Amino acid sequence: QLQLVESGGGLVQPGGSLRLSCAASGFTLDYYAIGWFRQAPGKDREKVSCISSSGGSTNYVDSVKGRFTISRDNAKNTVYLQMNSLGPEDTAVYYCAALTYCGNHYLVLGSWGQGTQVTVSS
Repeated sequence: QLQLVESGGGLVQPGGSLRLSCAASGFTLDYYAIGWFRQAPGKDREKVSCISSSGGSTNYVDSVKGRFTISRDNAKNTVYLQMNSLGPEDTAVYYCAALTYCGNHYLVLGSWGQGTQVTVSS
């Protein structure tokens, strides 16, 4: 059973930063690519970033490049998403998921969790 728990969301002003955490429950993250997704009101779920199992490869959707950084600390069994220069367009529920790999034909392993709400507003 691949269960991940997201945390770190909250209310932040435009231009501010947040760091989201994705913690594994009942398994080790070492062997899996991990993706961050978000879903804004009225929008489809969007894959925003992915990191390979080794941490050696990452990718980002164009809208967050240069602002978001995905990383992993396998010793802590946790993946992070550092989000800087946040704007209202980043407001969404953010989810993480274990993936088969970070390419276009990935499969999601396990079930979606509850996500963590990020609200960017002043």
